[in-house]
Amino acid sequence: MTEEQWGVLQDQICKAIGQNNHKTWIVPLRFAGSTPEGTVTLQAPTNFFSTYVTQNYGDQLLEHIMSVSPRVRRLDIKVASAMTETETRAVAQQAPANAEPAAAPQPAARGHLPGAPLDARFTFDTFVVGKPNELAHAAAKRVSEGGPVTFNPLFLYGGVGLGKTHLMHAIAHELTQRNPHLAVLYLSAEQFMYRFVQALRELKMMDFKEMFRSVDVLMVDDVQFIAGKDSTQEEFFHTFNALVDQNKQIIISADRAPDEIKDLENRIRSRLQSGLVVDLHPTDYELRLGILQSKVEGYRAMHPDLVIDDGVLEFLAHRISTNVRVLEGALTRLFAFASLVGKPINMDLVQDSLADVLRASERKISIDEIQRKVAEHYNIRLSDMIGPKRVRNFARPRQVAMYLCKQLTSRSLPEIGRRFGGRDHTTVMHGVKRIEELRLQDGQIDEDVEMLRRALEA
Repeated sequence: MTEEQWGVLQDQICKAIGQNNHKTWIVPLRFAGSTPEGTVTLQAPTNFFSTYVTQNYGDQLLEHIMSVSPRVRRLDIKVASAMTETETRAVAQQAPANAEPAAAPQPAARGHLPGAPLDARFTFDTFVVGKPNELAHAAAKRVSEGGPVTFNPLFLYGGVGLGKTHLMHAIAHELTQRNPHLAVLYLSAEQFMYRFVQALRELKMMDFKEMFRSVDVLMVDDVQFIAGKDSTQEEFFHTFNALVDQNKQIIISADRAPDEIKDLENRIRSRLQSGLVVDLHPTDYELRLGILQSKVEGYRAMHPDLVIDDGVLEFLAHRISTNVRVLEGALTRLFAFASLVGKPINMDLVQDSLADVLRASERKISIDEIQRKVAEHYNIRLSDMIGPKRVRNFARPRQVAMYLCKQLTSRSLPEIGRRFGGRDHTTVMHGVKRIEELRLQDGQIDEDVEMLRRALEA
């Protein structure tokens, strides 16, 4: 079997497996020689690539090869690093004598890495800090100062619209402002995968590896996207290790904690947990109100005559509680509607212009459901949790349930109190405040509340 024969076979193989499969999986293979014993060796770009082609196309390829070289009995597909010195020498001997040496891959220009564009609005100055996100904000600020790497990677996770991407952009802005020559690469996990596949198809894996391994700071958003994509995970793992070995900073975000990302390789999960893992908790009422007030101040700077009736912002902060993006979008729509129709921003305008948003934001979780779920979690009887007993075994779950009722339903404090054995609304307020304090002090309480919240919202 010769390299020329391998080239002649390409049209035949393409017709057999399809053009897309041929371009993706066969074109990147390189003929690496054959032995007198009848073994043909092909060179693959990665271990995963080698395994996939062997399992899915190995028998077909061997049949095609045997059709032009009947003495061949075995096909061996290896990555370059696994090839023996004899096999490597065979590749060199089979290259045309007048072939020019391949140009060495050039590292990406520092400070001009082809990452995703940064949003100029997402800076630390525009990030509203509250109890649910203060730890994530502090960690992001520390990383943005540069200098010695203190925790690597920094892993930020939380639900949609809680500020992960805002903090990622803010870190990138701050790092590049402090040191314009720093090579900071920010992109989504989807873009990482796209560039990896593109490099495979265009036979530019060395360029890909060089670019990602030459950065000073690598930032990957929504890393859960690569879960289940084996070849991308393998390359991500090697990139991660190479940068950590060079003491380069890595910052990752996801919509859930590393151990909750399904189909993520254990070795990657372990690496992600080796640094600082920070949860951006769902926003509380005070933080949502602060975000709205900040947006109003910015709008008022451009429109000094803006007037908003008392209670409007408080109503929005209470009703739209699951997603900050929806909250900000609702306020923007309110501004636009008031400007277009020339009406003051009051509760009537809110009901008219935001009817669909308010309907979508209505809570569907009941107090009964919360009480049952909390009682099951703490393995106590429902009657004990809502009953008069004040022993700690019942009091703490009762406070957790009150806290979740306040967070996940639109019921008033007096109504919540009535559903907990006729308690006064001040008792509910105390319970809610106590759990808010404990979430910052006691990791177990924080974990219990977050797990219950996710179970109820699932």
